[in-house]
Amino acid sequence: MFVDQVKIYTKGGDGGNGMVAYRREKYVPDGGPAGGDGGNGADVIFEVEEGLRTLMDFRYQRHFKAPRGEHGMSKNMHGRNAKDMVVKVPPGTIVKDDDTGELIADLTEHGQRAVISRGGRGGRGNTRFATPSNPAPELSEKGEPGQERYIVLELKLLADVGLVGFPSVGKSTLLSIVSAAKPKIGDYHFTTIAPNLGMVETEDGRSFVMADLPGLIEGASEGVGLGHQFLRHIERTRVIVHVIDMSGLEGRDPYEDYQTINAELEAYNLRLTERPQIIVANKMDMPDSEENLKNFKEQLKEDYPVYGISAVTRQGLRDLLFAIADKLEETPQFAMFQEEEEETKDQRVLYKHEKAEAEFFITREPDGTFVVNGAKIEKLFKMTDFSREESQKRFARQLRTMGVDEALRERGAKDGDTVRLLDFEFDFVD
Repeated sequence: MFVDQVKIYTKGGDGGNGMVAYRREKYVPDGGPAGGDGGNGADVIFEVEEGLRTLMDFRYQRHFKAPRGEHGMSKNMHGRNAKDMVVKVPPGTIVKDDDTGELIADLTEHGQRAVISRGGRGGRGNTRFATPSNPAPELSEKGEPGQERYIVLELKLLADVGLVGFPSVGKSTLLSIVSAAKPKIGDYHFTTIAPNLGMVETEDGRSFVMADLPGLIEGASEGVGLGHQFLRHIERTRVIVHVIDMSGLEGRDPYEDYQTINAELEAYNLRLTERPQIIVANKMDMPDSEENLKNFKEQLKEDYPVYGISAVTRQGLRDLLFAIADKLEETPQFAMFQEEEEETKDQRVLYKHEKAEAEFFITREPDGTFVVNGAKIEKLFKMTDFSREESQKRFARQLRTMGVDEALRERGAKDGDTVRLLDFEFDFVD
């Protein structure tokens, strides 16, 4: 089964916890703190593997959680950093954040890597908190939580040439003859339900990758038929080969078919109209094909080359393959990708003034409980070891410094009211 879009969950590894420990050695009184830091959590990294052609593996595993860092140890021994989780993806994979729609990575070349979810840093041991006024602190941090997010993987095939056209015009037959690909071929519509790739070599030794894309019909850009699922793959191709059934046996007009498919390409992505296009008049071995081809050329307004072929008898294939190879040589590689990359780079260097996100915000439940939320305050909470009194006091000081106490008073909190932060509830003391 060909899979080209999937939603998955990724989570970077949590950092290891710091340790509270003290030096205990003979003849060394008051050895002082000796708790080591925790190791860093692992990142979730996507790496391109050129042998992959589909996102099928992600249908069976949709959750990717990287390992956490090792906890700190006594004698100032730091925990080991976790080994990164490397996930293999096929070339042409686009990674987007499901919540924001932000483009995270565009992976096209073998070995290319991108960090999708970062691991958390290790928590600090009590050695890090020693001060002249508190030389032996009973204070350490838990590891920082790893980044977690839902992402959408979208695959766009990396083919040089894309075959487009109505169902049953002969795209699969053409691909099977000019390459070693073995697509399913039948005398009914939508025989091809997944893109097929084939390597084509011309007589003079030039080669290119050709993709047979499922048949488009009118309304494909709006979700009609199968074509809308695979229009994205046309974006990567450098040359579009438009296959038309010139025999007219199904009662359709060849020129109307040509206009309909081009309209769908334009509706999906206006830039596809800038892509070089070669028109293939297929089934020229049929009785009415010559007359239909003559009428087609008279109506054709665009300056696209037209090649009459018969995929069954192999008539005209040699000249067609030479023309495609010539057009590829004069067409920049992955023009669409380069434009997207330039836009992405522009976005990355464009700095905009944005209002700083609030460190916390307070809401109130129907039962009167005050609820404190916010990314920064929740992170501090998760990194605090509440089993130690000194850590609890430090967390209380952090809340006071951030202005949480004052904000609760402004919202009407009084002595003894319940305040909840994540799963932890405590009493407000004025």
